[in-house]
Amino acid sequence: MLQQSLLIEDNNGEQSQKQRHSLGNDLYLELSKDPKGQAILYRQGGIIKSVALSDKVAKKLFIVESVNLGAQPTKLSSVLKISRQTIHNYRESYRYFGAEGLIYGYNPDISKNYEKQRALHSDQLPRGNKAEQVATIRAKQKELEAATTAQKHLDFSFGDNDRTETVSDQQQPFAEQHEWESSRYAGVFIYWIVLLFQSRWLQLIIGHFGAGWRIFSVFLLMAGLNIRSIEQTKHLRSREAGVVLGLGTVPSKSTLWKWFYDVSDQGLARRVLDDYFRRQIRTGVVGLWLWFTDGHLLPYTGKEKVHYSYNTQRRMPVPGRTSQVTCDHSGRIVDFVIDEGKGEMKQQIINVVDKWQPEVPERPIAVFDREGYDKKFFSRLVKAEQPFVSWDKNVDNDHLASIEDHAFTQEFTHNNKRYRVFEAEKSFSYTPNNETEPHTFTLRHLNLWNHTSNRRTCGLAYGKQSTIEATRAILSRWGASENTFKHLQNRHPLHYHPGFTMVESERQEIANPEIKEKQKLIARLHKGIAKLHQKLFKSKEQGNQDGTPRSNSQQQRLHTEILTQQTELDRVREEKKCLSEKLDVSSLENYRSFKQIDNEGKYLFDFVTTSVWNARKQMVDWLREYYDCENDLVDLFYAITQSHGWVRNTTTEVRVRLEPLQQTKRRAAQEQLCRKLTAFGAQTPMGKHLVIEVGESPFK
Repeated sequence: MLQQSLLIEDNNGEQSQKQRHSLGNDLYLELSKDPKGQAILYRQGGIIKSVALSDKVAKKLFIVESVNLGAQPTKLSSVLKISRQTIHNYRESYRYFGAEGLIYGYNPDISKNYEKQRALHSDQLPRGNKAEQVATIRAKQKELEAATTAQKHLDFSFGDNDRTETVSDQQQPFAEQHEWESSRYAGVFIYWIVLLFQSRWLQLIIGHFGAGWRIFSVFLLMAGLNIRSIEQTKHLRSREAGVVLGLGTVPSKSTLWKWFYDVSDQGLARRVLDDYFRRQIRTGVVGLWLWFTDGHLLPYTGKEKVHYSYNTQRRMPVPGRTSQVTCDHSGRIVDFVIDEGKGEMKQQIINVVDKWQPEVPERPIAVFDREGYDKKFFSRLVKAEQPFVSWDKNVDNDHLASIEDHAFTQEFTHNNKRYRVFEAEKSFSYTPNNETEPHTFTLRHLNLWNHTSNRRTCGLAYGKQSTIEATRAILSRWGASENTFKHLQNRHPLHYHPGFTMVESERQEIANPEIKEKQKLIARLHKGIAKLHQKLFKSKEQGNQDGTPRSNSQQQRLHTEILTQQTELDRVREEKKCLSEKLDVSSLENYRSFKQIDNEGKYLFDFVTTSVWNARKQMVDWLREYYDCENDLVDLFYAITQSHGWVRNTTTEVRVRLEPLQQTKRRAAQEQLCRKLTAFGAQTPMGKHLVIEVGESPFK
């Protein structure tokens, strides 16, 4: 900080006519004699802040900052000729409503029309006198404190978690009581009911993070309304969103980021996910018969060097990670992990079943795409007695076309398409590196005929499921896994990664570049030898007059050159075999080490996205009972979640009233769904009942 003299001189070297006043705590305030001139705040001879008193907004902020630095309000009010109560109101407004609330419609740009600016931004903050609003808030807080008879701290634990956090009453969800308030985000409230009823969602989060549940409620709103980042929350109506999320008021971005880092720094993301997935399995939220595993690209566009994943649509490797997601037959997410680079889908197929086998009565049937086609992988699954279904990768189309139609003996319908199928066998043999005897096994070969498109293909199966069941399973793979990703990407911020940090990767190996060079040389030698053989075939045999072959004939020269090239080819092949397949980049020059993207923040956000997605799947199933138009069912659900409404919070319940949809049929389904959700009797951790209804405005 630049130290400047308390005596400020003008251009002529003369001391300017200013008055200095002590505000206490070594703070001094200098004012020009002009009532609307300049004010300068000093501490121990150094300038802290300067402000033009003609700027009303800057003057308010200056007063609040001065008091926060230690200025005595009484002395400050005397110097600035304002009342002590005004200073108090400024401080309380800043405390409860932030800088926006303190400013409320003013703009420091004097070229703009104040009245126009206030009219433009008047709907972004609570209306009315700030002093009265502050007094109302303080009165409600005192009433709440006096009425609270329960224990001051409520403890929550969940699953196998040995960590217990404490949350004060004021930090509990929906702790603030209020009468009816309008909210354009009221439809998101239906997610609260399902999550609290099925998964004890808040108890799970509070048990791990305590007051950190608040950032998860904001993530819930983001996932439910497809808000793509924390930065976009600046467009929210903070009070309207806060009353639906149980926060009172959604704070600024800086506070949201602080909340996020408070929970992410604890490193508990995988424990929370495991507790959540375990409860889903135990309570029957997800199916246990078919588990579909597939990978989804999470691209990276930064400047750091990271491992490459694969973009299926573009058919090329790109920097990024792979989210290995396991879904049940209805598309509900059972579990997921995020792998560095391309990932190991085959290993995840085995890991996810082994991980949850103690929670399931028998092994689910693993369903995967042609990416998992590998006799080594099939051998592992057969030895583990893991049932599976997959597509056959190497299909003989000519052989399939030659099969007589009557050979397809079993007929069924799937997704309004007619299929016929018959079962055969296909043998495999694989010899592990540490064994001498090959593992020979036989898989079920499903020969499938699609009558609708008149196309034939094959699948593979292992297990006791029937032929039609196995065929339906592989036909369902697209709808259960691929469509899940497509819908998630369109409706939810699937690729968003808050708190993007990089760490040193444990995988610093790359493919040996010398092997690639040797491979190019081998290909070049192969091509050269092939050309020499062509020349040899076209050349004519030449001999001496006595009939003996000429020693320097073209054929002899070609034979010699072919032998030389073949010797060189054998030498290069031997050199290639001696090279190691991988190299550590740290041992090479001019190579940057690989970075790994820290997945803690991504896991936390995807935990909320997964919760919202599975709740959405369940509510759509319930909504199907009241609405028979299947093509419009999902759109109806999202219309309900985006409904405006009103929220009231009392000592016993949180009641949300949604605006009715216009169409009679859609409104009836909306009302039936709300009645069903209310009948569950979901409660907050403090015991408040969650009620949702459809009706007219309570202010009429």
